[in-house]
Amino acid sequence: MTALNVQLESGWKIQMEKELNKPYFGELVHFLQKEKSCNHIIYPSESQIFAAFDNTPFDKVKVVIIGQDPYHGEGQANGLCFSVGPGIRTPPSLKNIFKELFRDLGISIPQNGDLLPWAKQGVLLLNATFTVRANQAGSHQKKGWEQFSDAIIKSVSDNKENIVFMLWGNYAKQKAICVDRTKHLVLEATHPSPLARSGFSGCAHFSKANEYLLKNNIQPIDWRL
Repeated sequence: MTALNVQLESGWKIQMEKELNKPYFGELVHFLQKEKSCNHIIYPSESQIFAAFDNTPFDKVKVVIIGQDPYHGEGQANGLCFSVGPGIRTPPSLKNIFKELFRDLGISIPQNGDLLPWAKQGVLLLNATFTVRANQAGSHQKKGWEQFSDAIIKSVSDNKENIVFMLWGNYAKQKAICVDRTKHLVLEATHPSPLARSGFSGCAHFSKANEYLLKNNIQPIDWRL
C-alpha cells in the first residue's frame, strides 16, 4: 500500500487529496507497510479500508455514525463501523443497536449485521481508526488515523449543511469538536457496548435523525435491513 494507491470516490478525493499528501499520512502508510512486512494480519482487508467512502459518496452524506476501531476478529471488519458481513455473528454492540432500533422505531431485529443498506442511503459509517492488527484491539491507534478521521469529519461539517452526527461513547464524543453545531445536529449517547454504563437504550437517535432530516427537506433514512 502506498499513498498513490489510495483510490477514493471522486467527491472524497476532492475533499481529502491534500490530507493524503501530508507527512503524517505518509508515516501512517509506512507503518502499515511495516506491519505487513512483519507478517501481521491486518483488518479489514486492504480493499475494504476505505469502504465507508466507496459506499457513501461525499455528496450523498446525510448522517455520520462514528465508531472507534474496526473489529479485530477474523472475518468481522468490513470497513464500515459496527457492521459485519452476511453470515458473520452479530457482535454485542451491534445487537444493542438493533434493540434500540426496535425500541425506537419498531423495526424487527435483523438476521445479519450487514449495514451496507444504510451506507448506500447516505449514512457514513466511519471508524476513527481505519485498521487494526488481528486480535489486538487498539493496536493501530495513535498512528495517524485519528488525525485523518478528524479531517474527514471537519470536511463534512465545513462543506455540508444539516448533517446528523451520531456520537456514541466518550471516544466518539471527542470528535464533536470538529463539528459546527450551528448548522448540524449532534446526537450523543453512551456507547452501545454491553460493557458501557446504561444510556444507549432509549436514546432514540434513529427517529431523531429522521425528524431532523425531514424538517430540513431531506429524504430520511430507511433504517430497516
